[in-house]
Amino acid sequence: MNQKLLALACLAALALSACNKPTEATSAPAETAKAAEPAPAVAPEPAPVAEAPKAGFDVAAFAGSFSGTLPCADCSGIDTKIEFKADGSYAVDETYQGKKDGAFKGDGTWTAEEDGKRLRLDPNSKTDPDRLFEVVSHEEIRQLDTEGKAIESQANLSLKRASAAQ
Repeated sequence: MNQKLLALACLAALALSACNKPTEATSAPAETAKAAEPAPAVAPEPAPVAEAPKAGFDVAAFAGSFSGTLPCADCSGIDTKIEFKADGSYAVDETYQGKKDGAFKGDGTWTAEEDGKRLRLDPNSKTDPDRLFEVVSHEEIRQLDTEGKAIESQANLSLKRASAAQ
């Protein structure tokens, strides 16, 4: 029974010493702090690493026109052309195949995200949602869902860079 009381007294003293760090000796808290240091030191590091490549994405070099036919729920396809401008703006022309009055135009701003792996189109019309595209290569972008995830589909979701002559 004395051993149990002694063990409980030691645990209670240890618990109280953890609560009163300023009045306790520094050897135990220093060891605890050393054990805890690696976790906080690791957390801040990714932020600067993630920011640096974004600044390295060359908007002017990527600017240009991409076109193709995207899937349509109630028509045979949407002929789509997006012009990415070097100033960060874009213009989109879409024609719904087989639809009377099926031509639409839009514009807004575009930004590179995730180290230049994803493009976000933010339309000037605030009733239209943002659109996201994966940068497959300098020559191809692929439509993503509204959360920026790949769309599981057999349909062609890619737009290819148009030649300068078009």
